[in-house]
Amino acid sequence: MTASREKEALARVLVHEGGYVNHPADPGGPTNKGVTQRIYDAYRKGKGLATRSVKGITSLEVFDIYDRQYWDAVKADQLPAGVDYVVFDGAVNSGPGQSIKWLQGALGPLYKGSIDGVMGVGTLAAVSAVNNYDALIDRICDQRLNFLRHLRTWNTFGRGWGARVEEVRSIGKAWATGETPQAAGFIDGGLAKAFVEDAKAAPATAPGDAATGAGAGGLGLSGYLYDLQNQLSPFSYTSEWIGKVIVVVAIASALLAIGGLGWRWYANRKAKHLAEALGTAAVAP
Repeated sequence: MTASREKEALARVLVHEGGYVNHPADPGGPTNKGVTQRIYDAYRKGKGLATRSVKGITSLEVFDIYDRQYWDAVKADQLPAGVDYVVFDGAVNSGPGQSIKWLQGALGPLYKGSIDGVMGVGTLAAVSAVNNYDALIDRICDQRLNFLRHLRTWNTFGRGWGARVEEVRSIGKAWATGETPQAAGFIDGGLAKAFVEDAKAAPATAPGDAATGAGAGGLGLSGYLYDLQNQLSPFSYTSEWIGKVIVVVAIASALLAIGGLGWRWYANRKAKHLAEALGTAAVAP
């Protein structure tokens, strides 16, 4: 990978990131040219400089931050043309670790390690074994979109994110196939940060557990009533009335227990899919 690739990739990322923004729904907070105030404060402190508003960030500081905290963090110089840009753009938007997870998941059986967001020897070896980088870029972008759809902020920024990912896909695939990529365009809403901390909550299993427990308790009660019915069988009217109550309680309890088990299955299934989309659980390569 050459230094010129980084500059070309950064030029397109900066178009997507735009200038200063502070959208109330953007978890990144005050951001300028894709650099959040938090990142800028840490950068300035690391240099022994006083913190200041990210509005005052210089072009040299922008390049230095992108070079060290994103390009180098994903080891883009060791990635193939196109893949480097796609992983780099994802790192800027959602953090290096998250973008690396999308790459690892997209590598499929070529990657033998865990989806841990670390660009190690195993990940790089798997990338070098890929024979179709065009298709790899498609899979990375698909994983990124799946992640974004599982964020609470999707309803606000989803259209912008979706358009950004599709443009990143197109540019990356052009580079991967040796074509001249299109110029990037600014996409309203596409610059909002997309962090795993803003994921949708998984459905709770507690309601299902409560329903199952109540159903089991009801079935126990119907058994008690059945014994009572047998004891009162000489009194036909009372016995008949209890019999009807037993049927109602048993049916209601069975439905409650089945519903509780069904909800628990649904909640666990949704939680598993959510964890896979977010990269918060081990996903089999």
